[in-house]
Amino acid sequence: MTVARRFVLSGRVQGVGFRWFTVERAEFEGITGWVSNRPDGRVEVLAEGEAEAVERFERAIRQGPRRARVDEVETEILAPTGRHPGFSAH
Repeated sequence: MTVARRFVLSGRVQGVGFRWFTVERAEFEGITGWVSNRPDGRVEVLAEGEAEAVERFERAIRQGPRRARVDEVETEILAPTGRHPGFSAH
């Protein structure tokens, strides 16, 4: 079953390779969507894919890359749209 999630992560998540880590994990899991730095210092992620893959992806981004520190993750359940052909960093 395909699912979609929006994540907003706070902590030390900008300037530590978080977006590139997220792109690599998404590609590994076959997830589509995007990741973007927000002006408020948080990172926003839209992820769409098979439910189990999105769960594994979420666990990975909750940890982040080695230099990151994820303090909080806001999660929103969305309806899958199939709009994104791949996964990109903005």
